[in-house]
Amino acid sequence: MSQNADSKSIILKSQTPKVGFISLGCPKNLVDSERILTQLKIEGYQVVPSFDDADLVIVNTCGFIDSAVQESLETIAEALSENGKVIVTGCLGAKENQIREVHPQVLEITGPHSYEEVLKHVHTYLPKPAHNPFLSLVPEQGIKLTPKHYAYLKISEGCNHRCTFCIIPSMRGDLDSREIGSILDEAKRLADAGVKELLVISQDTSAFGVDVKHKTGFWQGEPVKTHLNGLCEALSRLGIWVRLHYVYPYPHVDDVIPLMAEGKILPYLDIPLQHASPKILKLMKRPGSIERTLERIKHWREICPEITLRSTFIVGFPGETEEDFQLLLDFIKEAKLDRVGCFEYSPVEGAKANELNDPVPDDIKKDRFNRFMLLQQEISTQRLKEKIGKTLEVMLDEIEEEGAIGRSKADAPEIDGNVFITGDLSSFLPGQIVKVVINDSDEYDLYGELSV
Repeated sequence: MSQNADSKSIILKSQTPKVGFISLGCPKNLVDSERILTQLKIEGYQVVPSFDDADLVIVNTCGFIDSAVQESLETIAEALSENGKVIVTGCLGAKENQIREVHPQVLEITGPHSYEEVLKHVHTYLPKPAHNPFLSLVPEQGIKLTPKHYAYLKISEGCNHRCTFCIIPSMRGDLDSREIGSILDEAKRLADAGVKELLVISQDTSAFGVDVKHKTGFWQGEPVKTHLNGLCEALSRLGIWVRLHYVYPYPHVDDVIPLMAEGKILPYLDIPLQHASPKILKLMKRPGSIERTLERIKHWREICPEITLRSTFIVGFPGETEEDFQLLLDFIKEAKLDRVGCFEYSPVEGAKANELNDPVPDDIKKDRFNRFMLLQQEISTQRLKEKIGKTLEVMLDEIEEEGAIGRSKADAPEIDGNVFITGDLSSFLPGQIVKVVINDSDEYDLYGELSV
């Protein structure tokens, strides 16, 4: 029982207890939120969208970088001010003392993926509904916070890497792969419910199954190896788009590329490379050789010419010189990646990188960020211009009066570009896949007309 157990007496006991919920952070956190919400609904609690109507509020926090920590603390403050009864979970919850120092009145605090513990705390402060009037209303696939036509599929928790800029292992632990049959059951439920695209996520998707020595599991009576390839093969049978995120470039990733060339999964690979300077990669404790990565990118494109490559990079890491940064720019010029995200290095409490010498001044970080993005915009502009005149399959996300907004196979939701389509699409629905003739482009987006 927490130090705030006496607060139990201030919780209103409505006939159907109401819970407010706020989810912050990345898609992996979103999946945690979906699981908690699903269980709340199954047990008969009512989830409400406002602080005022809630008997208590759950805040699922992010704590990866300082700005995320600040956002989480501010959100907790708002929930306490507007409601007063708050349970905190998520990544920042792993640092209970930091939260208690700012917000001692928080009822309970748990770390990430602590679904059962969160529900246990809810039971402490709110009575369990005497019956479950909403049980039959909970969809088989559970509560989802994404649009109906796409969903995130988390295949593991934690990470075995010890990158110096990251504190994820200290919050989420080492790699813990889900049982493959459970993953595939969830994927099928989602597909049966109308999901047209699955976004496979984890901290390290390539490492799936390493912790269980890639043991053979079973799904629908057939053996399936707990391995990225086995998972992709099985998911491909669902007949929907399958997109891979957070894929470290381990050698066995090469075996996934033929599946993309055969149309079994989307020709899209999100590989977090982070830098190109051998010195900086060593300081980051990142695996892989950039020379080898360039060779493999060339090989991937030979096998699957349509492949879209996305990555993220950090500029201004401690010790990064102008020479190191130039190596990164040279790599970007040669690799010609389709989609790239860039971040200025930000110290994270508890990260080993904080102990490194030669921090880069903020003005130099900003300058390098701007130079990096200017170069990548030029590359992206040229890559997209090459698609003018082609007919692409596009999944519709939004239908508007004068057209629609969708995504091609090269575009993940929220982080990549869009395809803006003109014409009368009033008879179509989000999630439908249409053919679009591309007639224009800019730095990030494509423009086209519905193919007749």
